[in-house]
Amino acid sequence: MDPESQPVPEQAVAIIGGATAGAEVAARLAEQGILVTVFEQNARPFGKIEDGLPRWHDKLRQKEYERITAKLSTPGIDYVPLTALGRDVGFEELIGTGPGGGWGYTVLVLANGAWRDRPLKLSLGPEPGDWIGRGFEYQNPFVIAFNHEHDARFEGRRIESPRGGGAVLGGGLAAIDVAKILNLEAARAALAERGIVETVEDLEHEGLPSALERHDLEWSDLGLEAATIYYRRRIADMPVMVMPEGADAARRAKVEATREKLVAKVRAKYLIEVEPLASPEALETDGERVCGLVLRRTMITDGRPAPTEETFHRPARLVVSSIGSISVPIADIPMQGELYDFDPEHPGNLAARSDVFAVGNVLNGKGNIASSRRNAIEITDAAIESYLGISDEPTGPASDPHQGPAGISEAAAVVAGEILERTRTLAPLAPQTIQELRKRVAARQLKVGYAGDLAAWIDATGGPT
Repeated sequence: MDPESQPVPEQAVAIIGGATAGAEVAARLAEQGILVTVFEQNARPFGKIEDGLPRWHDKLRQKEYERITAKLSTPGIDYVPLTALGRDVGFEELIGTGPGGGWGYTVLVLANGAWRDRPLKLSLGPEPGDWIGRGFEYQNPFVIAFNHEHDARFEGRRIESPRGGGAVLGGGLAAIDVAKILNLEAARAALAERGIVETVEDLEHEGLPSALERHDLEWSDLGLEAATIYYRRRIADMPVMVMPEGADAARRAKVEATREKLVAKVRAKYLIEVEPLASPEALETDGERVCGLVLRRTMITDGRPAPTEETFHRPARLVVSSIGSISVPIADIPMQGELYDFDPEHPGNLAARSDVFAVGNVLNGKGNIASSRRNAIEITDAAIESYLGISDEPTGPASDPHQGPAGISEAAAVVAGEILERTRTLAPLAPQTIQELRKRVAARQLKVGYAGDLAAWIDATGGPT
């Protein structure tokens, strides 16, 4: 659409990230007559719905693709793909007075997720980052490579799963996802060598014992070592289910028992191993590749893991660190440790910046901001079992119960309301400012090859389905 022919709004908001949270905020603001530009670092706007959840979540993925596309197609929203904040456009350039003058946005929303793996810090041995691609990987690129395994257009680094014997460091849902990928891929390849064709998706749905039984096989017949999750706390502490804030002793005991039950079901269905009370100290290498781990036994003291004198070794063909995702540092955005420096009194605002808001995983890497935690729906056992693939009853498309679409959408609605309140206190933008902003948006779209048809662009740029 010709920028000069559109109705002239009075406020303009830039949203960084077009996935669940960004699309929700964008649609709500555009419906109120605000000009919204969504800047997305990737070609497609689906974020961790596309590249964070393993590809067997096909029903959830397609449902969210359609929902996000519909939200971003709301009149008044301009989509700008392949444009990363800090790389292609500056923070102060959008919201302040950067070089060459600012774009003119009155509010900026950070919805760019948590794409940086928390660095693994070991007390001994080689630096893990020096061994990436040589037997050591981080969770995010590992899952992305798995999701795009059959995508010829994928330009990222491809990571081959080992034939069994992988080690996963961490204890949450993402660590379980990684361990499942390792065992399912190993089983699929071993069956293929016997002339048996199974997909990872079918194996995940049915479970390994049942699938192998159909072929009169057991896991031991495949000659594979199971993937093992190493976690520094107890199984009862694994955050597959969030402990409610302020939980009393009875509630804590119930959550811990549920965690143990959930993990037992996962182990039975996907044949992964879990070794609790084990903290990694060093990677072992043969000079060319990582070949194992040195771990220290821990004990729980006053609710926290404490090291003991016992150390032990475990071989591993691949070590994947799954200890959390954090914000990617961006020039001019202040950091507080691993996260952006948010105002403790207003968790959705950057410190001392009432014109910058945030929503979704970017706030803490978990997908739940303080307000959504206080108002969140009770996480049910059924929702978690559905996500893990261990539900006895069909519960519809699975979503990550801790950082999935429902919770993020609820938080996005709160942030959109706060932004609307903020814009009502501001003087209207001059029509010329809006026109110049639209021209800059159109120029960037042209530069990246986006012609304005979101659905056609999504189809053309591909991705896991």
